[in-house]
Amino acid sequence: MPDFKTVKQGFTLLELLIVLAIVGILAAVAYPSYKNYAFESRRVDAYSSILRIQLAEERWRVSHNSYTSDMTDAGLDTATTSGEGFYTLSVSHPSAVGYRITASAIGSQSEDTGCNKIELTKSASGETRSPVHCW
Repeated sequence: MPDFKTVKQGFTLLELLIVLAIVGILAAVAYPSYKNYAFESRRVDAYSSILRIQLAEERWRVSHNSYTSDMTDAGLDTATTSGEGFYTLSVSHPSAVGYRITASAIGSQSEDTGCNKIELTKSASGETRSPVHCW
């Protein structure tokens, strides 16, 4: 006669497989969202670097007839990499009324499609930030 008083503890293989399937589905949904969040949060590195260069350009322009493309002229170090190292920076098209600052994504941040090149263009008519959805 079987002993009904003993209680078996543990999980069956089927229960474990169901839990693993649920965890796998949750991970498959969560990982892309996490990657997008990481890309968006790293864009702050580009914004702060662009604005730092913009302030330096404006300080330079106060004493000179035009803006400069040489960051050392504007009082910045020669490093062309953003503070956190996710972007390379450049200044182009300097004139008496404007310039363009470009932050190009490098490393893992270059997978941020559509936002791997963030630009701020200053002209006589104002500022333009592109791509708009990245700012």
